Amino acid sequence: MLHVRSIWNGAISFGLVSIPIKLVNATESHSISFRQIHTEDGGRIRYRKVCELEEREVSQAEIGKGYEDADGTIIPITDEDLAHLPLPTARTIEIVAFVPADRIDPLQMDAAYYLAAGGAPAAKPYTLLREALKRSHKVAIAKYALRGRERLGMLRVVGDAIAMHGLLWPDEVRAPEGVAPDTSVTVRDKELDLADALMDTLGEVDLDDLHDEYREAVEEVIAAKAAGEAPPEAPEPATGGKVLDLMAALENSVRAAKESRGEEPAEVTHLPQRRSSRAQPKEPAGKKSTAKKTTAAKKTTAAKKTTAKKTSATKSTSKSTTKSTASAKKTPAKKTTARKRSA
Repeated sequence: MLHVRSIWNGAISFGLVSIPIKLVNATESHSISFRQIHTEDGGRIRYRKVCELEEREVSQAEIGKGYEDADGTIIPITDEDLAHLPLPTARTIEIVAFVPADRIDPLQMDAAYYLAAGGAPAAKPYTLLREALKRSHKVAIAKYALRGRERLGMLRVVGDAIAMHGLLWPDEVRAPEGVAPDTSVTVRDKELDLADALMDTLGEVDLDDLHDEYREAVEEVIAAKAAGEAPPEAPEPATGGKVLDLMAALENSVRAAKESRGEEPAEVTHLPQRRSSRAQPKEPAGKKSTAKKTTAAKKTTAAKKTTAKKTSATKSTSKSTTKSTASAKKTPAKKTTARKRSA
């Protein structure tokens, strides 16, 4: 049982089943509140509630509520007037339907409450409703009255409790007309691929790990001022500007996201049209070694062939020279023989 003051007591109407409950806030604010002060002397600035007719300050006990008509006439409305409203939801959370949770537009979500069982008699019907919601995988749509108006709510199971989210009425949610860009833009598949890569890199997060860094920074400033010290200096703001290259921005975002998570720097695969025409595809190490060996073998073979050709040419030249020399030696011998015969 939550040790929180209930803000509304009533019952859940589930067909003919009535479940006494207490409504308690499911959320709390941790934001830092500031007081208005007189900057010259630090004095508190307070608001005084003054009656315009009597021009005097009035106490809280003298203050009621009234409705201002179109002509400016004030019509007093008392709590008793509102207590006798002909509404079945005045003290009852009346369940009107059960629907799949995805039927509820998150834009309609308002304040959140826990519904605490109102005593031992409420234990059995409370548990029955909770288990029925669990098994059906649905949420209950209900109507209830709170703070002078009828409201719409959604009941769902949170742990072992039933929670209720206040919902805005459908006509209270504005249509998103005129919000989206009216300029025609073409998004390429490759840009979507990089956006998907960034989403995968950021991945999921445990919401319990998230905290209000702004509030912590304000607390540090307050602590420093209270101690008579200089407040911490703010880090240099990141330089912003127009995103001229969407692809580069996405690639850098993927890389930065991985580095922030302590992962290795992201190797973003560049798109085909962004590659340089001089870039050559890398080959596996095994293929490189084979290629080198093949090239070396080819060079060796070519060198051997060249040497063989040179050797053959040299031999041919030597043979020619030998023949020429032999021929030259034989010719004078013939001439000498001829001369002897003439004599």
